[in-house]
Amino acid sequence: MASYNNLPAPSPEQGMNRYLQEIRKFPMLEPEEEYMLAKRWTDHQDTDAAHQLVTSHLRLAAKIAMGYRGYGLPQAEVISEANVGLMQAVKRFDPEKGFRLATYAMWWIRASIQEYILRSWSLVKLGTTSAQKKLFFNLRKAKARIGALEEGDLRPENVKRIADDLNVTEDEVVAMNRRMSGSDASLNAQVGSEDGSAQWQDWLEDEDADQASAYAERDELEARRELLVQAMDVLNEREKDILLQRRLKEQPVTLEDLSSQYDVSRERIRQIEVRAFEKLQKRMRDLAADKGMMRQS
Repeated sequence: MASYNNLPAPSPEQGMNRYLQEIRKFPMLEPEEEYMLAKRWTDHQDTDAAHQLVTSHLRLAAKIAMGYRGYGLPQAEVISEANVGLMQAVKRFDPEKGFRLATYAMWWIRASIQEYILRSWSLVKLGTTSAQKKLFFNLRKAKARIGALEEGDLRPENVKRIADDLNVTEDEVVAMNRRMSGSDASLNAQVGSEDGSAQWQDWLEDEDADQASAYAERDELEARRELLVQAMDVLNEREKDILLQRRLKEQPVTLEDLSSQYDVSRERIRQIEVRAFEKLQKRMRDLAADKGMMRQS
């Protein structure tokens, strides 16, 4: 694949405003331009053509990444993962299928971001109970349903509504909301402009907004669950049992208990757990790639 060392890259030091201004400079492509560039890449491995395809869709990647800003992860890193997904989409895009690159790239961008979120669970210190995990993945949707996305600390009546909807305690809602709002940024936040009236969302407008909204409404949790179930087939029975007991139970079994059960050392159990998780992640990525290719057919 082409080298993208000269692509704009978001960073905390640089600030999001400057990055959004930079990617705004790249022109959108007409369908005929996009087709010819994609043909140059697929037929001749023209790296300049691939570079133009990527840069012309950086705004789309940023727009989708902003939809995940409520997960408590650094926004610059989420956008970087979105750009990785975009590059993978360009690499695999077949212009002869009749789809626009944006339609195909959306799936890859979202898959890359979701994989990053899954890898980063430990960074956001998720609770181990299924209710807390459900709260993590559904709090933002619940806030949107009651018009509370822009609230910092939720009003008591909204806390109660969300707690009732998601079957968790009000304290858990408050704690998770504060955790996830730590690095949250509103799309309505002001960005640098001469009159000071521009907002982040203004910089992210593109002709594919309706399609992006349609994709955003899909149930992400169900898709991940389906991938997980399929991916588990790659593990043998011992690996599957250890991984389930260590990572998927509400109260994980200790290494000591599993070492007694399997008559091996605690270190050996730890090694099996790590290896099984790596195999599971790889299988999920492969399945995600296969699904992405199926969307073109």
